[in-house]
Amino acid sequence: MHRRGWSNIVILGAAALALAGCSGDAADDTARAPEMAEDGSAALPAIPIMGPERRIIAFGDSLFAGYGLDPAQSYPARLEAALRVKGINAAITNAGISGDTSAAGLQRLAFTLDAQAGKPDLFILELGGNDLLRGLSPDETKANLAKMLDELRARDIPVLLMGMRSPPNYGPEYQAQFDALYRDLARQYGADLIPFWLEDIYREPELFQSDRIHPTAEGIERLVAATLGEVAEALPETE
Repeated sequence: MHRRGWSNIVILGAAALALAGCSGDAADDTARAPEMAEDGSAALPAIPIMGPERRIIAFGDSLFAGYGLDPAQSYPARLEAALRVKGINAAITNAGISGDTSAAGLQRLAFTLDAQAGKPDLFILELGGNDLLRGLSPDETKANLAKMLDELRARDIPVLLMGMRSPPNYGPEYQAQFDALYRDLARQYGADLIPFWLEDIYREPELFQSDRIHPTAEGIERLVAATLGEVAEALPETE
């Protein structure tokens, strides 16, 4: 998204090393304290990353690109880390470009897919917010997303559609049309859907940057936690 807009895990415990000396050879008396979580409780062992690499393309606008954040704090980067903590061998390509409308995304879709080393296991599609900010017709947004979904279907690539929501000030007719387009497309194309992927934070302005559009690093962490399960479920089972 642009700057214009509408208003509105694992904490790694430090390994402590304790040296205990009783007598004799120090090499025999050195003991290692158990790993502790930040709250002082014993840390759970990390889940081993298992299975083949699961390649995911996160395709969207500045909400994926990580506008105003370090690249390592972007949603795709933090999502990859969270999936790996769950033991999923995820490798996410961040294909978010700030300012992209659905039309711009459609123009670069085939190029992005052709540039991959192989077919991705999952394509996360997050576009439409800039269409909304520009007041573009929901029918136009829907048509562009449909063409993208046609291309992804032709390539047999599973899709998780990240929905957006229109604010009330656009009027009830526009709001109803825009809010329904993601649901309708998901149903038509058999795509997985998160109806409004900012749902968990949009009522909390402190989780957004000063532009009131782009999440802070803390906001991104909340979004990852809220959507992690749905992303993992959208990944097709390995053969």
